[in-house]
Amino acid sequence: RCMVWDIERGVATDVLPLPWQTDTCIGEWHCSRPLYMRHGYKTPLAVAQMLVDIVSKNGNLMLNVPLPGSGEPDDDEVSFVTDFGRWMRANGRAIYGSRPWAVYGEGPSTAAQAPLRAQGFNEGQNRPSTAEDLRFVQKDGKVYAFALAWPADGKLTITALGAGAPHAAGAVERVELLGAPTPLAFARTPAGLTVTLPERRVGQYVYTLEISGQGLSHT
Repeated sequence: RCMVWDIERGVATDVLPLPWQTDTCIGEWHCSRPLYMRHGYKTPLAVAQMLVDIVSKNGNLMLNVPLPGSGEPDDDEVSFVTDFGRWMRANGRAIYGSRPWAVYGEGPSTAAQAPLRAQGFNEGQNRPSTAEDLRFVQKDGKVYAFALAWPADGKLTITALGAGAPHAAGAVERVELLGAPTPLAFARTPAGLTVTLPERRVGQYVYTLEISGQGLSHT
């Protein structure tokens, strides 16, 4: 028998030492015809950003898709599941079996998080994510960095992986973008690890970098 902190419709504000869970829904907890008619469900983008934030903080996401009495999902729900499933197939190896890294993230979103009440309910209160907002996990000796938005200039700088950073003393040997055919060019300075992304965007939202090198991950 065990207990897990359940944060309903909310997210922890830092890495928690014990696993926890968010439960939320793409709409209301029950089927809502008015919400469907105005196309008010959460977008796959919003849920992907939420998921990587949760996972980076040692959490799990339980997502509800409310069905009508017939049991048949509506068109918007089918579209959501199809789109989000496509993202999971491309990026899932950075989600399943991963663990928090030395820091959960960086960027403006980490400095302006909505306060968390004991039962949750701080969902959707943070500012929109930018290309400076990143979340991190580790798995099998690699660090995964989730970029919550695509940078306009095609270059992504990760401050937490800069040369000499206290929690990233190892060497960066290879950087890949999940879904891209070839490794990416990068430069590492004390200001950060700057990665040159492909000219053509890979995927539509939340882009995952797989970063390899001895001494980057933590047990």
